[in-house]
Amino acid sequence: MNNPEEPKLTVELVPRTCWYSNVRYEVSREEWDRIRKQVYKQAGHRCEICGKSGVRLHCHEIWEYDDRNLRQILRGLVALCFDCHQVKHIGLANIQGHGEEAARHLADVNGWTLKKTDAYLEKVQKLWEERSLFNWSLDISYLAKEHRIRVNIKEEKLRRRS
Repeated sequence: MNNPEEPKLTVELVPRTCWYSNVRYEVSREEWDRIRKQVYKQAGHRCEICGKSGVRLHCHEIWEYDDRNLRQILRGLVALCFDCHQVKHIGLANIQGHGEEAARHLADVNGWTLKKTDAYLEKVQKLWEERSLFNWSLDISYLAKEHRIRVNIKEEKLRRRS
């Protein structure tokens, strides 16, 4: 059961230096299609956050950031509706002109005021700025364990993308 203090929907801003380092770029299109369809099926073809069904789902990667060892570690995959997925990537939503819409969805799903939502987004932005100063190694070994996909476990430092 979730901690009542934990928000149901969170923002996960990927550090700038990790952009384009994700599962879709590390596996074949066929493998990605198999993985995402499995994730949708396991979720009962519903958004795993807000519960919407009958909508196109997105397969979202759950990353953990080991700030001490500068490792971006894949911890799971979830099925999300467009609105929840847009919140996860609210930086991109802002660039595309949908930031306010995403912030409202974040507030609605979590039962937050807009003031609390704004404070949360400021905190997330600050963490993103700090993490974006560093190069991270990518760990997608989760795919081997959970989806039986052969991955190159050798960690390579990601190039800084400015």
